[in-house]
Amino acid sequence: MKANKSQMDSIKLKRMGVIMEPQPGNELEIEGVLNPAAVRGPDGDLYLFPRLVGKNNYSRIGIAKVIFNEVGDPIGVERLGVALEPEAEYEKRPDGGGGCEDPRVTHIESLNIYVMTYTAFSANGPRIAIAYSKELIHWERLGLASFEQYEHIEFNQIDNKDACLFPAAIVSPHGHPSFAMLHRPLFPGTSPEELRTRPHDHEIRQHHECIWISYCHINKENHPSGHLPKFVSNQPLAIPKADWENIKIGAGTPPVLTKQGWLILYHGVRETALQNSSQHELSYSAGIMILDKEQPHKILYRSPEPVLAPDLPEEQVGTIANVVFPTGIDRRDDLGMPNRFDVYYGMADDRIGVARLDLPELL
Repeated sequence: MKANKSQMDSIKLKRMGVIMEPQPGNELEIEGVLNPAAVRGPDGDLYLFPRLVGKNNYSRIGIAKVIFNEVGDPIGVERLGVALEPEAEYEKRPDGGGGCEDPRVTHIESLNIYVMTYTAFSANGPRIAIAYSKELIHWERLGLASFEQYEHIEFNQIDNKDACLFPAAIVSPHGHPSFAMLHRPLFPGTSPEELRTRPHDHEIRQHHECIWISYCHINKENHPSGHLPKFVSNQPLAIPKADWENIKIGAGTPPVLTKQGWLILYHGVRETALQNSSQHELSYSAGIMILDKEQPHKILYRSPEPVLAPDLPEEQVGTIANVVFPTGIDRRDDLGMPNRFDVYYGMADDRIGVARLDLPELL
């Protein structure tokens, strides 16, 4: 049985407020705090891993504990320091810049470890990097994710972002138990700026910036303390479809298993006209997808309209205007509310907000 379609189509996130913004006088956050991972720790507390942006877009990954009020709503954070900062060569640039950006953290149930996927920004451009931890404080790098070639595309030589992992083993299309990853490769020619100049180029649009799914086969050789083998069986999961996401889409929150299937929030981008001007700018909104539990490359439901759009001043004015960017999700089992999800998201690439998602019950 599935949720009533009219119920699903009417889903909107309820904003709960700004949870974190740049701390005055903190040089690590002078250009913003944004796009956090969110995960429950071994102690049951909720931890955020925000991107902390210093001068010249130098990015670190921080760690903070979420503070809740008496009814269980998130109202603030306690900063606990830095989880990762650019140290590896694949995170640094020759000019002294670098970046550990936009993390997602997944608790891998079968191994009882936490795995972080994040964007490592070096002179070669953005790539997907992986680290793991047993207690969320100390992190060990596993290096850059490596991908098998797809048709004529050499994945390891192109930019890639927005990676997140499933928390449980997924059987790949070839029948292997696997770690499955969602990610967003940026094929040459598919950026919004390039699409504007070549809107009808079929070859470019065939590899539009979109969500892909890849699989890393589980075996005794890819224990998290070792080097992970390649991600294989690469295939597009979803391409831009609706008007609100017609420029590009990308994965947002790590998948969470619900009664309906795997739930993810994702971001979609469209162009909007500037007031009193012939110019356009990009607008980032958020939608939801439900993926099949056993075969997550199959989409069971997809938002026809955004569940969250940049409507507030905090979402419209900032480092980059008109952005809501979901990256963290917390199922409120602690409140006995398994159909409630608190979604943590970047606001205009400057601060962090939280909004509540209530999934309808099965009929």
